[in-house]
Amino acid sequence: MGGKRGGGGRRAFDRLSGELRARMTDGTYALGSSLPSQRDIAEEFGVSRDTVQRVLRELRNEGWIESRQGSGSRVVKTQRIHSSAAKATRSRRGVTLGPLISEAFEQAEVTLDVYTLTSESLDAHIRLQAERIRGGFIHPRRIALRILLPDPALELPYPRALDEADAPRLRGRLHAITARHTESLRGVLRDLRTEGLVPEVDVQIRHAPLAPAFKLYVINGSEVLFGPYEVIERPVVLDTGEEIRALDVLGLGATLIHHVRDAHPDAPGSVFTASMQAWFESVWTMLSAPEPSRPPQPAGE
Repeated sequence: MGGKRGGGGRRAFDRLSGELRARMTDGTYALGSSLPSQRDIAEEFGVSRDTVQRVLRELRNEGWIESRQGSGSRVVKTQRIHSSAAKATRSRRGVTLGPLISEAFEQAEVTLDVYTLTSESLDAHIRLQAERIRGGFIHPRRIALRILLPDPALELPYPRALDEADAPRLRGRLHAITARHTESLRGVLRDLRTEGLVPEVDVQIRHAPLAPAFKLYVINGSEVLFGPYEVIERPVVLDTGEEIRALDVLGLGATLIHHVRDAHPDAPGSVFTASMQAWFESVWTMLSAPEPSRPPQPAGE
């Protein structure tokens, strides 16, 4: 457990973690249901039992699941989205992020403006949509994604190690997570264009000197998902397997409020959607700077 893990192990961890989170978010693993056994998860995803155990430990630390010896793991938290939209109030299961992103990608032109601490949860959802495109289920002609992230030089209030000696490693972990997932997003969408599946793809990532107090999705200019980050104390698992105590925020588990623009410009949903789109545009234009360029990564990295 003490040795540093290779890039392949990290990628397997990220892939499995992202998929399990996405399945809990979209209701595949509903609240109160049991996850498959560790053996079944390892076989389905082609990863080691050690990777499965590390992912499950992180999900426990974040409060997504609880595990009991001999009883497996049970889902105790899901992404909560509150919506007054007619289609949401008619749904017995309630609205979740997965279907909202899926509906957005069923349009000929997809626009997503996202303000977030990291792009981890977004990466999981975009990869799911890429598989739908490759499977021929949806056929967007254009995908335009803009992501606003905090400036890497900014001293953020979270995640923050309770022991100051652990602070550099925790900051490094945050920057590494952000870099991995932004690169993954670029690669997934670039491949769709290269393969001729989506004729036009535009991905832009900028940094702003702001510590995100909330997460924001503006979807196709007509829907907004907005949710404040909730600060919690929890163990954070480093790549080495070591745990450190930290103040962190709920990302995928944060409650989101769903607002929809309608035909009446003065309706609450229309006003909120327009105001958050204007806020995003102002920060994007006036405060943010392009993502620093990184040297090309060797094949396989």
